[in-house]
Amino acid sequence: MKKSTLLAGLVLVLFLAIPPFLKSYGIYLFSYWLIFVIATMGLNLTVGYAGQKSLGHAAFFGIGAYTVAILMKAGFSFWFGLPVAMIGCFVVGLGLGFPALRVQTIYLAFATLGFNTAVWLVMRNEEWLTGGTFGINNIARPSLFGFLLDGALPYYYFILAVTIILGALLWRLLSSPWGKAFTALRDNPIRAESLGINVQAYTLLAFAIGAVFAGVAGALFASLVQFIEPAPFAVGASIMMYLMVVLGGPGYFFGPLLGSAVGVLLPEWLRFAQAWYLFVFGAAVVLLMLWLPDGLLSIPDRLRNRRLAKEASAARAASAAAAMGAQS
Repeated sequence: MKKSTLLAGLVLVLFLAIPPFLKSYGIYLFSYWLIFVIATMGLNLTVGYAGQKSLGHAAFFGIGAYTVAILMKAGFSFWFGLPVAMIGCFVVGLGLGFPALRVQTIYLAFATLGFNTAVWLVMRNEEWLTGGTFGINNIARPSLFGFLLDGALPYYYFILAVTIILGALLWRLLSSPWGKAFTALRDNPIRAESLGINVQAYTLLAFAIGAVFAGVAGALFASLVQFIEPAPFAVGASIMMYLMVVLGGPGYFFGPLLGSAVGVLLPEWLRFAQAWYLFVFGAAVVLLMLWLPDGLLSIPDRLRNRRLAKEASAARAASAAAAMGAQS
């Protein structure tokens, strides 16, 4: 607990101190990173803690973005569009959770993938609502207590504040009996049900709460880029989000922070490779997955388990030597 609190404090200091020294594009990248941290926090709850396989997270990301953009274009405030997007994502997330009650593993992944494709097609083809491939532009940034968050740095700190609030709420959720129920559902659904956990309710909640996080991230994304079109919400984005969770460490609270850094910042650092940077990025991800199938945050656990195994082996050897000495 103390280590987690210390790590959280260190990360917060870095996020507060570094951006003022960056140029506009650097601040934009930090904002973009935090938006994906929010989105993957929700996916980590669904995948890492509840043990469900979802490849439709980008659809909720898009629902949040388009809901806020459409309502703001209609003359409503960002602060009206945000709760509407959250409620909409929660309801749709509950609906997406129903296939998880009947199918699991790869079949559930395909079901959520189909859902993402259907939502993307609506975004692309229903031009009267979404603008189709022409998208929606001139999306305004919100104001807070009369202060317009139009600059890169003010809007970044706004995103950081939202990230902290949602992270704290998720931490409380995971520390509560609900969090233990999600973990029990992931580890052994049959045993969880035998312990009195309502498997159906918690499965639906895992999808719904994860969808709300993605909807908030989408709303922030729309105001960050101030122009949205269907491409960022396609199936490829869902796969990338899933990859971020797996790379960071599914079931680790800080997994989305590290996984999103790999997914957002690493491609930028590899641009020196020019046309080869996607190949280099893909190869780096494959090597990481082969070396660390449980994610980057599993390194301390692996080192600790290796140390405990060596200690146990040494204890057995010492016990065997002592027994042989007693016999002689």
